[in-house]
Amino acid sequence: MEMITSLLAGILFATGVYNLLQKQLLRIVIGTALISHGAHLFILTMGKLKRGNPPIIVEGVENYVDPLPQALILTSIVISFGVTSFLLVLAYRAAKTNDTDNMDELRGNENE
Repeated sequence: MEMITSLLAGILFATGVYNLLQKQLLRIVIGTALISHGAHLFILTMGKLKRGNPPIIVEGVENYVDPLPQALILTSIVISFGVTSFLLVLAYRAAKTNDTDNMDELRGNENE
């Protein structure tokens, strides 16, 4: 199971980097979101996928699940949501102001 999630995280990283190298702003935003999802899966995989009881101390329970990877992923999800929403607003504003979402056209000319 860990091999499958590692492979899926790698695929998400690869497609995210591919989208980051595109010229449209929306694809760049989608690329950052895909990279953050790949990072979430990577953190989950590094925390070792195992089954057990919730980390609440109860008598007779010996197998607990480590709550740290879940807490890190939850924090990462909140941060990536904020970054993605900021990038969407920034891309929308840039596209409305300049009437284009192409990075080559947004860069300007060398004579300016």
